[in-house]
Amino acid sequence: MARFKVGVQLRPQHCEMAQLRAAWKEADALGVDTIWTWDHFYPLYGDPAGAHYECWTMLAAIAADTSHAQFGALVTCNSYRNPDLLADMARTVDQISGGRLILGLGSGWFERDYNEYGYEFGTAPERLRALRETLPRIEARLAKLNPSGENIPLMIGGSGEKVTLRIVAERADLWNSFGPAANFAHKNSVLNEWCEKLGRDPAQIDRTVMIDPNEVDNFEEYLDAGATHLIVGSDVPFELKPVERLLQHARG
Repeated sequence: MARFKVGVQLRPQHCEMAQLRAAWKEADALGVDTIWTWDHFYPLYGDPAGAHYECWTMLAAIAADTSHAQFGALVTCNSYRNPDLLADMARTVDQISGGRLILGLGSGWFERDYNEYGYEFGTAPERLRALRETLPRIEARLAKLNPSGENIPLMIGGSGEKVTLRIVAERADLWNSFGPAANFAHKNSVLNEWCEKLGRDPAQIDRTVMIDPNEVDNFEEYLDAGATHLIVGSDVPFELKPVERLLQHARG
């Protein structure tokens, strides 16, 4: 069986910063390929007033605290930051890490973040258009910066078949979506169709999928569905035994 990549998403809610820092250091020591957080301002579930931390500040800490794994946001909301500033933030964090950042981007969906922080929520098509218009601007700024950030891999998160997966085929190095495996298989086939239409080699895109800890022993279902990179979601207290088990599967 071909080796696949293993990642973990450490969800920055209902916890202390010391717990997060200990968890990403432990994950790095285990030898995971990737470490992820998310880009929200409030918990997505549980107590809506619970503890929560900002994404890109954490990414700078991950960059300094780890030495092996690639890392990033799964995924950064395109609406929350000026794209030129985001490019410079990404380049700077990448420099701190010695070149391990993955720039994950998506169009955004969590309405509370928008309302509480004063962003215009708009409609899903409007947010997708904004993402499409933003990407060339980010790429241009990354190339202009000194030192440059133009070699930072780009991930696009989402599974919309008409727009999002076309953007993935056009520009992304990685793509993230969700299960179950049958759903992932369908979305993966649509992405392959877009690659064929646009003349993109589908093998150039790392296919990442978020899975629950109780799914790690069913990893072959996701590999059969086209995944090349499995990411285990982890909540406080950040028990990483499922990640260790998935690493054992990946290493054969």
